[in-house]
Amino acid sequence: RVTGLGLGPSSGNLVVVVVQLELVTVRDALNQAMDEELERDERVFLLGEEVAQYDGAYKVSRGLWKKYGDKRIIDTPISEMGFAGIAVGAAMAGLRPICEFMTFNFSMQAIDQVINSAAKTYYMSAGLQPVPIVFRGPNGASAGVAAQHSQCFAAWYSHCPGLKVLSPWSAEDAKGLLKSAIRDDNPVVVLENELMYGVAFELSDEAQSKDFVIPIGKAKIERPGNHVTLVAHSRMVGFCLDAAAVLAKEGVECEVINLRTIRPLDTDTIEASIMKTNHLISVEGGWPQFGVGAEICARIMEGPAFNYLDAPAIRVTGVDIPMPYAKILEDNSVPQIKDIIFSVKKTLNM
Repeated sequence: RVTGLGLGPSSGNLVVVVVQLELVTVRDALNQAMDEELERDERVFLLGEEVAQYDGAYKVSRGLWKKYGDKRIIDTPISEMGFAGIAVGAAMAGLRPICEFMTFNFSMQAIDQVINSAAKTYYMSAGLQPVPIVFRGPNGASAGVAAQHSQCFAAWYSHCPGLKVLSPWSAEDAKGLLKSAIRDDNPVVVLENELMYGVAFELSDEAQSKDFVIPIGKAKIERPGNHVTLVAHSRMVGFCLDAAAVLAKEGVECEVINLRTIRPLDTDTIEASIMKTNHLISVEGGWPQFGVGAEICARIMEGPAFNYLDAPAIRVTGVDIPMPYAKILEDNSVPQIKDIIFSVKKTLNM
């Protein structure tokens, strides 16, 4: 609960403003979003491994099976190709499935269903057959799970026309974006992050409302600044904000942009920021080659903001190797706050 004092805009009288803020974890925000949409629309259902009786591998679906029962919260066998196919077929038949992958690394078992069956059908049917489905689950590096469980799929899925790809960072992102994804008539990939599930954020009255949604395709400026633009998604947004706080003590004001949506990409917000700061650094946990940062750099080079750059754009990314298991090697394979600070100083010639 936050109370603010101020003078009224016209009368000059003292005005007391009370804003109710609640700390909510990303896990609980996702749970709220699914609960509210399951309640709102009887066509919505959730399926995946351990989502029902076990309350979800990461407890994101906690309590939903007890509330909605076997028909709407469905435990599946360990068969991603099978249950993703069932979900796509259900979407074609008029339902609105939420298909949970225990990790997006396992979505490679079902990538034919995601790309060929879900993403392309609306176009191939000349707009007659929508596929309103959400594919969601943890994405990117976790901790100590090695090469086969640590990939970021933001670039993989955002490469494909027909999909929308979302990458929330905060609890507000998680709730508002997932609700928008469930209501969307297109297939939407929601890339969560396992290491963010237990992180608590302040959630405003507005975000706690059942009507709260975040528009797909719109980035958010998390911190305004005028020296350098930092563009990130998912967990790296927090890293950028931490780096910006350190750099502010040295007189450097970073503008931090939380992409929220990877496809469609909000190029306008990035361009407007570069025209103000004249410097660009993209930050992501995924590999560098053909990554999200590479696409951002290409768009800026091709667009009107290129002429405003005073230095080359810089990408801060994961290292171009399969993820090692050893912790010290793992730490050196994903971007750290010090890497962002180093890149900012390099681009500003400090």
